[in-house]
Amino acid sequence: MAKLRIKEAADLLGVSDDTVRRWIDTGALTATKDAAGRLVLDGRELAEHAVDQARTPHTQVGSASSARNRFPGLVTRVVTDTVMAQVEMQCGPFTVVSLMSSESVRELGLEPGSVALASVKATTVVVERAAE
Repeated sequence: MAKLRIKEAADLLGVSDDTVRRWIDTGALTATKDAAGRLVLDGRELAEHAVDQARTPHTQVGSASSARNRFPGLVTRVVTDTVMAQVEMQCGPFTVVSLMSSESVRELGLEPGSVALASVKATTVVVERAAE
């Protein structure tokens, strides 16, 4: 089973080391010591905690949908030409980029600072594992 140091866990969850330490102090996570005496977290427990902590932000953006991969965020960049456009959004710690028609950008009124919802339908998702 994977054992992760506090810094690694914090980086993976997008929080500070102090937040992970608070979770340990409050009993939300269990830490043990590795052979070198450093605090480590069980990867499985950390994954369960990550799922429990994940919440969809409350926004007025979007409507009911069967899509599960929906990311509310802010439009940060829009590049258009006469036919196509590239729209970049910051959705929490993630950047989402969409290519769409320039007409769609105009109809949706997308510009930097707009609140929008990225809905992702992927036919292929590549999962890689870090080298150990």
